[in-house]
Amino acid sequence: MGGELRSVARMVSAIRTVEGGGFVVRRPFPTQLMQDVDPFLLLDQMGPVDWAPGQAVGAPDHPHRGFETITYLLEGEHEHQDSTGHYGRLGPGDVQWMTAGRGVVHSELPTAEFRAKGGRVHGFQIWVNLPASHKMMAPRYQDIPCRDIPRLERGGVQVRVIAGEVGECSAIIETVTPILMWHLSIPPGASFSAPVPADHTVMAYAFSGSGCVGVASAALEDGQLAIFAMEPGEISLSCEEAAPESLEVLVLGGVPLGEPIVRYGPFVMNTAAEIQQAFIDYRDGVMGTIG
Repeated sequence: MGGELRSVARMVSAIRTVEGGGFVVRRPFPTQLMQDVDPFLLLDQMGPVDWAPGQAVGAPDHPHRGFETITYLLEGEHEHQDSTGHYGRLGPGDVQWMTAGRGVVHSELPTAEFRAKGGRVHGFQIWVNLPASHKMMAPRYQDIPCRDIPRLERGGVQVRVIAGEVGECSAIIETVTPILMWHLSIPPGASFSAPVPADHTVMAYAFSGSGCVGVASAALEDGQLAIFAMEPGEISLSCEEAAPESLEVLVLGGVPLGEPIVRYGPFVMNTAAEIQQAFIDYRDGVMGTIG
């Protein structure tokens, strides 16, 4: 694009941990070294993991309040249902953007068919904080099938625009606060740059292959998160000509909320009293039950 390029302020390597009913994730944050990247609260790469028939697991019934969860499935089959009566299925390339708001109980599990036959699961779970003014909003869902996610090709780079915009290509997902989320597939020898709003925190997570990032072309390896400096300019990523495979990157950005964060398990609020109230409401059935 020809503009000034943002520098990389920090590089973070993901750790391996176990979530839900026992599935392994790679997690750049939250960890002991970094709790959040405002407005993002969590970034988990689920798998890739190959399940034998009858072995696949997910996340059984659990509550959320005060933030949004994004599930972006690359491989596998999930089904989700919640205490408001919502039900949906996710296949490869599908996105679920759930705004928990004032509270919901939901589950995310492999479909019965997938559990029976087994197979590979790979995808992302992302948590986005809600501002204090929207933490108690009504829950809502946006289930977007792969075929409806806007795409573009630029210099051989394939871009899926899940949230925000790239040039004239705009996402169809509505976000509470300004958010961008792009999936870039950068083949060997190709590069990508694009302007991002100056008031956005922006980061790039590599989940396959390797390449370079930022104005200084810092090395970006599989499982690493590059956090760009909060400054005007474009972001840039590239994959070297001699690379054996494409660089797959998830780019995330958003306007920092700058508000107090108090989190405990599945609840993220602004004060300890609000967390306590969330547990009371969950205990008393205010968030409902599934089924």
